[in-house]
Amino acid sequence: MDDKQRIRLGVDIGGTFTDVVLEVPDQQSTRQYSSKVLTTYAAPENAIIDGMQQVCCKAGIIPSQIDQIIHGTTLATNALIERKGAKTALITTQGFRDVIEMRTESRFEQYDLNLTLPEPLLPRQRRYTVEERMGASGDVLIPLQRADVETVVKAIIEAGYESVAVGLLHSYLNDSHERLVREVLAEQAPEVMVSLSSEVSPQMREYERFNTVVANAYIKPLMKSYLSRLERRLRDEKVGCAVFLMHSGGGIISIESAAEFPVRLVESGPAGGAVFAANIAARYGLDKVLSFDMGGTTAKICLINKQTPKTSRVFEVARTYRFKKGSGMPISIPVIDMVEIGAGGGSLAHVDSMRQIRVGPESAGSEPGPACYNRGGEKPAVTDADLVLGKLDPNGFAGGSINLNIENANTALTVELGHKLNMDALTAAYGLVEVVDENMANAARVHAVENGEDLTEFTMIAFGGAAPLHAGRLCEKLGINRLLIPSGAGVGSAIGFLRASFSFEANRSVFMRLSEFDSCQVKLLFENLASEATEFVRDCDQNSTVLAEYKVYMRYSGQGWEIPVSLTEAQANEPHQETFKRLFETQYTALFGRPVDGMDIEITVWAVNATTPPDQVAKIGECTKGQLANVSAVRDLFEPALAEIKKAKVVNRHDMSNGDYVQGPAAITEEETTIIVPSSRLAIKQPDGCIYIVRQ
Repeated sequence: MDDKQRIRLGVDIGGTFTDVVLEVPDQQSTRQYSSKVLTTYAAPENAIIDGMQQVCCKAGIIPSQIDQIIHGTTLATNALIERKGAKTALITTQGFRDVIEMRTESRFEQYDLNLTLPEPLLPRQRRYTVEERMGASGDVLIPLQRADVETVVKAIIEAGYESVAVGLLHSYLNDSHERLVREVLAEQAPEVMVSLSSEVSPQMREYERFNTVVANAYIKPLMKSYLSRLERRLRDEKVGCAVFLMHSGGGIISIESAAEFPVRLVESGPAGGAVFAANIAARYGLDKVLSFDMGGTTAKICLINKQTPKTSRVFEVARTYRFKKGSGMPISIPVIDMVEIGAGGGSLAHVDSMRQIRVGPESAGSEPGPACYNRGGEKPAVTDADLVLGKLDPNGFAGGSINLNIENANTALTVELGHKLNMDALTAAYGLVEVVDENMANAARVHAVENGEDLTEFTMIAFGGAAPLHAGRLCEKLGINRLLIPSGAGVGSAIGFLRASFSFEANRSVFMRLSEFDSCQVKLLFENLASEATEFVRDCDQNSTVLAEYKVYMRYSGQGWEIPVSLTEAQANEPHQETFKRLFETQYTALFGRPVDGMDIEITVWAVNATTPPDQVAKIGECTKGQLANVSAVRDLFEPALAEIKKAKVVNRHDMSNGDYVQGPAAITEEETTIIVPSSRLAIKQPDGCIYIVRQ
């Protein structure tokens, strides 16, 4: 059955809200229904079932009619950040026990004498060694003895571990020793879950590889248990369709693959948001887009060039220093490259020792939530400040399902900020939102500079429950002239899940100098990788065409890090030394200005991404300014750029027709969120439901 004929459900579990989107096809188009419910931390599946029942009721169907569910979650990320994973052991090569604690020699803050590094996931007493050694070419230097493995496994059984990570030196080239360890564990401790680095992250650089396999093992019992409970609850609701998971690279994998490699689910929710923004960019033919996703707990910023999100092979979780690369735990898997900061609607504010307002990364979440939720929260959150400043309607939040208490918000702002800084609640709220907006603007600037981009040339696409409240002010700070707020912005990541292709990237670290280029070996390597990646995709979708995208990571001899170089299918199937050299030098020149003559070139990583074709996107003809939108009310709205209260027009988004416009200051309301239009901007309704906001 074609996706356009299926009833499909997208589910995104966030730190505060669980977003659910249902798409039901009819004869002419596809009807969309959405719901936001508070995330239930103890049993996240409960919020999914609640949201599913709500959207099914709105659509007039029963859950058993759903044909496909696609799910993304922050559970894996949160387990790593909060250190709430399983009791895990690491088995590694003798002499390499402390690799995950020693890290690399890089100092991300050169002159900080009190540098704070993240603690390794596993303390030293949970790291075990076996005597064995693979060479850098994959040859066996010291054979692994089965008796040595049995001794270590006995100690693991006695200590009562739930999960074991196996990371041996150079196993990405020869995995025979890791497979022997798994064989012994399966025989003597079948109830213990096992993760092999040669399967989880078959790449060079032992620190990143060991850290990734440890992270996978650490969250594997948690995620397997959760996914099993979810399947059971869905069966209880008579839902028998297949369930798929969004992975961090922006594609969809089967629930079985997700349970085996849960580390690939880290950042799966934000990846859905980037896919959503890329789909909007394709619709409008935009080549330079800044994706801005602000939810209840975090804000995510991603650069999208030519309708494709930027990707990376390594990203960091739980950074100890904001914006500082190298201060977190590296996870070596394919991922959409974005910057994420603790700035969401639930982010809490306090006054530090320098009498400055600080916001985040701590969040009120959904339990108890911001003070205005009336659920016991006492500290001021960003949502409390937005309410006091007039950005939110206390009776219309989350479609009216949550009534906001403005008195609680005023009290929290006054007690925690106002009394300490001698200011009233309104001024405290003004200070709070300016701090959080500047934090997000600064993160966007840093991300752009690191990628050599000028943000004034970009269009911002904003989504997530809190982003439309803050996007207009961010555009003012960043000098961005164009802003798009898509239809369904409040549940953007969940919609993005429904726009993603089934995909899986297979990669290998095989070192090869260009001067020793072996065409036959390269061709065979690409064939094996393509077969592996395609098999994963076929497990999800038996009927679609599967496309293959080829990439190698190359560097000059002596350089520490590689750059990605894309290949066509023909270039991968008929590899030539000169073609690889030309492509590398072109990419290197684009990044650094000129190639380096007389130096040999090395290839370290080979990758094939198998994917189903993306849906064809209908282009949108932009509407220019037409009729004035119908104004339903007027309310007080504080304008940060002017530092004063203005009378703002209130417009219902669903009452706007194509071309209807409203001049700021204005609030365009809908069930999932509110769009704040500053005085400096004009908002125009587009044919596909997007609100186009442009500088006057």
